[in-house]
Amino acid sequence: MRAAMGIEGNEFTYTQNPQYATEKLETVVKAAIKNDIYVIADWHSHNLNLKEALVFFDWLSKKYGHTPNLIYEIVNEPDEETWPEVKAYAEQVIAVIRKNDPDNIILVGSPRWDQDVHLPAADPITSSTNLMYTMHFYAGTHEKWLRDRTDEALKKNLPIFVSESAGMEATGDGPLNEKAWQEYIDWMEARKISWIVWSVSNKEETCSVLKGDVSDGGPWKESELKPSGVKARNYIRSLNK
Repeated sequence: MRAAMGIEGNEFTYTQNPQYATEKLETVVKAAIKNDIYVIADWHSHNLNLKEALVFFDWLSKKYGHTPNLIYEIVNEPDEETWPEVKAYAEQVIAVIRKNDPDNIILVGSPRWDQDVHLPAADPITSSTNLMYTMHFYAGTHEKWLRDRTDEALKKNLPIFVSESAGMEATGDGPLNEKAWQEYIDWMEARKISWIVWSVSNKEETCSVLKGDVSDGGPWKESELKPSGVKARNYIRSLNK
């Protein structure tokens, strides 16, 4: 599962209230370890908050770097930053993590909301191992060109992890395009690419898998899921046997 910790924007985010945000993320990390599943600690920002990221990932890797459950996602969807800027940021954060955790997987984003995977493919980070690069898609918006671009990166041996995806438009809303989503699922499964669906929430948007009046506590009946939630659960159950 992917624990997305908001970094800036309101009083619940890391830059405004680091103790609150960290406690919430740590609750998810502990639950994942207890249930013996992988958990991605997602630094969920479009910006490069280097000073704060160094502090957080130093703490996280010291406390939980010994467990194989933890995966680090050190930046979510850089938007206007260049690849040299993202790479320089990533190299510094990776160095801090590797002092405490020599081998757990670290996920690195790429410019334009994790779609410019051709840039790290041409200029990958070489200062550490066990790195993967994230690609994000929303099937209602991102058509075959993104799969083709990612295939080219794979041919250059760039390890890809789809750490955010869903079947509607990139806004997270709009109609669910089941045909386009299935094309992406088939493509990822054929290439054995790990993927995460966005998101477990009850917001009034297509990508939130829970209906608006449903408690966030779970467990949830199928009748409490939106169409995207039913589809995502069916995929996860059928493809992980």
